[in-house]
Amino acid sequence: MPHTDAPFMLSVSGARGIVGASMTPIVASKFAAAFGSHLQIASAQGSPRRIRLALGRDGRAGGMAFAHAVKGALAAVGCDVIDFGIAMTPTVGVMIRELKLDGGMVVTASHNPLEWNGLKCLNEDGLAPPKSEADAIIDRFRGEQFAFVSATHIGSSTTRADADATHVAKVLALLTPERVKNIASRNFKVVLDSVNASGCVPGRMLLEQLGCQLVHLNGEPTGVFSHRPEPIEENLAQLCALVGSTHGSAIGFAQDPDADRLAIVDEQGRFIGEEYTLVLCAEAMLARAGATTMAANLSTSRMIDDVAARYPGATVLRTAVGEAHVVGALKPAGGRIGGEGNGGVIVPEVCFVRDSLSAMALVLDLLASRQAQSLSQLIGLMPKYAMLKTKLDLAAIGGSASVGGALSKVKCAFRDARVNDVDGVRIDFDDGWVHLRASNTEPIVRVIAEATTEARAQELVKRCRIAAGL
Repeated sequence: MPHTDAPFMLSVSGARGIVGASMTPIVASKFAAAFGSHLQIASAQGSPRRIRLALGRDGRAGGMAFAHAVKGALAAVGCDVIDFGIAMTPTVGVMIRELKLDGGMVVTASHNPLEWNGLKCLNEDGLAPPKSEADAIIDRFRGEQFAFVSATHIGSSTTRADADATHVAKVLALLTPERVKNIASRNFKVVLDSVNASGCVPGRMLLEQLGCQLVHLNGEPTGVFSHRPEPIEENLAQLCALVGSTHGSAIGFAQDPDADRLAIVDEQGRFIGEEYTLVLCAEAMLARAGATTMAANLSTSRMIDDVAARYPGATVLRTAVGEAHVVGALKPAGGRIGGEGNGGVIVPEVCFVRDSLSAMALVLDLLASRQAQSLSQLIGLMPKYAMLKTKLDLAAIGGSASVGGALSKVKCAFRDARVNDVDGVRIDFDDGWVHLRASNTEPIVRVIAEATTEARAQELVKRCRIAAGL
């Protein structure tokens, strides 16, 4: 464990910390060794074999040092590593399934600012491991219980450069040649902000193969972010301005550093809200494939339920926050699409990881199929809700130890409403809902509310905070 006061997060999302303080190559190597040891020991209990793992990084500055540390640690516990270099997290997921690997690791802090870095574990399906396995890996890391091997059993390391092309081909196959041709016929002018990270090359590759006129903002993978990297409205002023000022723009897209999330700007340069990414993709999937099971986390807008209601037989399963939980519901049900309201879309036909490429393709497919409608017109046909996303610093409210008591107070205060405590506490009313939970990736508590009016959403946040003593 790192000995520092800097934030350090361990969860189903992996490990994240501040570079040079709570996240160092030593910390990274120990966490990677814990992951590799977990896989090796599990393999030894079945049919012993060489563990083969994928490795990628999101391209942020300084990531190479952590990639080297991870690669060495995985080899030291006997794992063979295939290094894909700078690669989107979903691309690593695609290659795990394509090459039938045992899992993988991505050096990424996802949407966190540049001073952060971290490690994300992926299992043999290319998705984050379930909580029970994640907890076992964390326990092994904390206890430094590593299964190092002798010199003759050290793992190998190879590199491959075909991951981006493989991923893009799978996304294009999702659409069918006819749909690809239909998108290309529209000659959409698309502005893409890849925030100088892992989405730069594959994002460009996909949009060019879809016949789009690409205006690429922050499109060189320098690893130095031109703005705070989380794809939310306050960080996307540059994208909104460029879309609004570029004649003939049809849409703007924004990726986060590991490119598993996608935010959207309409043709007028207006940020439409990250909740709409999944909703638009769900509409596109239902329109092309018919009724299906979908999955979304408890913090995701009710809009997806309203869209499902348009297609008799379509259902939405609600889960705890985190793509592993969403996939845990989606996979056994044979669902075609799922995701989270942060702009994360999961399309199992491509991979079991949130994927900005699949999201871009589905949104463009929907836009192309509605010949006479612009994106703003499509949004105008969607249900209208007001959503407030607030967050509180854990240190300011008494640290993580205070969260349990706050949740219990909320459950008690709203015991006459519909209560779901699968992840924190979500309270549902006829005209809205509020969700209180601790973040998996940042030292904060989130309070999210959605209602038919902004005033009602504000009221729900206020009532929840008062009840929780926050």
